[in-house]
Amino acid sequence: MNDTSRPSGAEEVRARIQAATAGTPYRYRWTERGFDLVVGVPVPGERHVHTYRVELRRAEKTFTLTDVVRTQERGPFGTTWKTVEIGRARYRTWSRSLDGSERHSFSSADGHRLIRGVAEELGWRELKPAAPKAALFAGAFGGLVALGTLVALAIAFWP
Repeated sequence: MNDTSRPSGAEEVRARIQAATAGTPYRYRWTERGFDLVVGVPVPGERHVHTYRVELRRAEKTFTLTDVVRTQERGPFGTTWKTVEIGRARYRTWSRSLDGSERHSFSSADGHRLIRGVAEELGWRELKPAAPKAALFAGAFGGLVALGTLVALAIAFWP
């Protein structure tokens, strides 16, 4: 018997994530390729917004998870700095209110676990984004070039 009222594939992942984040600080946002989970990170004197960007590939039943961290910091004389980091972000923050009555904490790993747990439970697997792989390759290549240069200089200038 086929149950047509039940969502399938990417829609089921979206629905489960949306249900799992109801009543939490995470805000679910539908996108054409998947969804975003957006959460404000409590950091004194700064404004951090962490977005977990998930792209779903229905045909392969795979997904990519990319962190987008937007930071706005206050500087001297009313100046502000804005930064955007895209890639894989792993960090924790802790803070308290000035009177010590409230504690705030955030771990980027919590959002990663939530998304991966729901997706894997439904049979989806994660693909690592291309940017970290390219960065690893570039770093390894740069290290080999530096090592080769040091060896060449040692040979050339050996007494």
